[in-house]
Amino acid sequence: MNNFSLQTIATIHSPYKEKFAVPRQPGLVPSANALLEILPPYNDINAFVGLEAYSHLWLMFIFHKNKPQSNWQPMVRPPRLGGNKRIGVFATRSPNRPNPIGLSLVEFHGVIQKEGKLFLQLSNIDLVDGTPIVDIKPYIPYADSKPEAKAGFAQLIPESSMLVNFSQQSLEMLANNEELKTLITEVLKQDPRPAYKKGKADKKTYAMHLLDFNVFWQVNNNTTTVTAIEILI
Repeated sequence: MNNFSLQTIATIHSPYKEKFAVPRQPGLVPSANALLEILPPYNDINAFVGLEAYSHLWLMFIFHKNKPQSNWQPMVRPPRLGGNKRIGVFATRSPNRPNPIGLSLVEFHGVIQKEGKLFLQLSNIDLVDGTPIVDIKPYIPYADSKPEAKAGFAQLIPESSMLVNFSQQSLEMLANNEELKTLITEVLKQDPRPAYKKGKADKKTYAMHLLDFNVFWQVNNNTTTVTAIEILI
């Protein structure tokens, strides 16, 4: 068999409304909370009995925002290597793959039912809103955690030396919303700009769609300043 058919079993409701500014790995933005909506006929509560005993889950998903590729590319440019060095696609977690399948480790906080729907409560996610999920598996520490394993160019967590400041206008828009301020700070500390921009002078104003807000910021050396926040109606 050379072709397989996968069913979407769930859809993620995420604060990331576009690909830009989504962290490049899970676990980098702890306050990124999400709801995973389980779709019929997989929303049978019996399918999740025992899941409360686990703290983390593996999600297998589809990179649904990828542009269709007529030909696959054997080499890619990982952002972790500055976006210039090429390396084999199977030696990376690049979304540009022969099959657009991804794997993400997320924190699990429980199963809830509301308005006749079934949801999993998650955090520390790296998935864009609307991502289709094709499987859910519990994380098992003895099998899935290998601290002594070699991990090539991604052995250590990326350093985050970026400072994040807020303009007066942006602070007024936050209106003491500390959860939103923390989420914005954690996202921007990862410096979501293209890899080749890091460490260089940059006068551009960037924007990201996060939850119900457009967030604008500028970077000067190792300091990011949130210049404005607009609410989307």
